[in-house]
Amino acid sequence: MRIMAKNRFLDIYTALLEHYGHQNWWPADTPLEMIVGAVLTQNTNWENVTRALSNLKNADLLEFDYLNALSHDELAEYIRPAGYYNLKAKRLKNLLRMIAEEYNGDLQQLFEEELDCARYRLLQVNGVGEETADSILLYAAKQPIFVVDAYTHRVFSRHNLLEEECSYADIQERFMDSLPRKVSLYNEYHALIVKVAKEYCKKNKPCCHLCPLEKFL
Repeated sequence: MRIMAKNRFLDIYTALLEHYGHQNWWPADTPLEMIVGAVLTQNTNWENVTRALSNLKNADLLEFDYLNALSHDELAEYIRPAGYYNLKAKRLKNLLRMIAEEYNGDLQQLFEEELDCARYRLLQVNGVGEETADSILLYAAKQPIFVVDAYTHRVFSRHNLLEEECSYADIQERFMDSLPRKVSLYNEYHALIVKVAKEYCKKNKPCCHLCPLEKFL
């Protein structure tokens, strides 16, 4: 049965939430851990990120001043399980330096910044792209901004809600124009999209006939 909905973005969210339930993202104990995880998760899976974060936790280094005081080589060794550890250490050090210089090392000052200004500051950091910046803003700062990733484009282009050539900004605008500006909704929706993309809407050999979104095709 084809669904003709007034707001398919919201209807798809409802269908995913009913199917999977709440995902309780982002899996981190503190905002700093979430920020570090957002950088480390680039080009790797979450299991590897967890191992790297555990290294930092076990050394009692997940405090801003301790982390910022590490040398590049020391940090790289701790985060080795996350892969590309030298590059990620450099990116993380760049981010920590910006927070130290612009916000006196106080994450709360960053979080209380106007959304556009905070996003601009984050995107000026070498190695912090739109997805990483928006993940920090949504999950750590609890700012109402929708996080876009490859899964988002895959799922919604297959449902003819996004064009193949859509940019990150185009996709983000489409979601934010179609949904209430709520942190909790954006948080949950992104997690649910990742879930359905990994289980059913796979890059190769998607399982459309089993997917909870099959009725929307």
